[in-house]
Amino acid sequence: MIIEVESNANVEASIFLRFKELGPAKPITHLKSYERSSRGEWCAVVGWSEEGDDPVGEAWAQPIEDSGSGFGYVVFGGTGGIRLRPVSVEEAWNLESPHQWGEAYLSLASKDDLRFKDPS
Repeated sequence: MIIEVESNANVEASIFLRFKELGPAKPITHLKSYERSSRGEWCAVVGWSEEGDDPVGEAWAQPIEDSGSGFGYVVFGGTGGIRLRPVSVEEAWNLESPHQWGEAYLSLASKDDLRFKDPS
């Protein structure tokens, strides 16, 4: 699996990464982010794209083997990465919001930190 995100309005840094897939990617709606709190906070997550009229799309989680941390999940979205918003904030997805932030991708160690669109 390859993740490539060019610098855009959602994320500053460009990335090109390769992971060894351990299973299929599945769409997710939420993840537990450890960016702002060491205990983590639940966030809504979407894929972000610079293409088309609507930048909001699916975010995905795929089980992977990571040479640095063993097994885990990589969370990815559109060509513009992913966008996160704490569940306590109810607002539309917006690049100007101080409550939201973008990431090129995230790597999470536990399936318990993900909420899948289809829980089966």
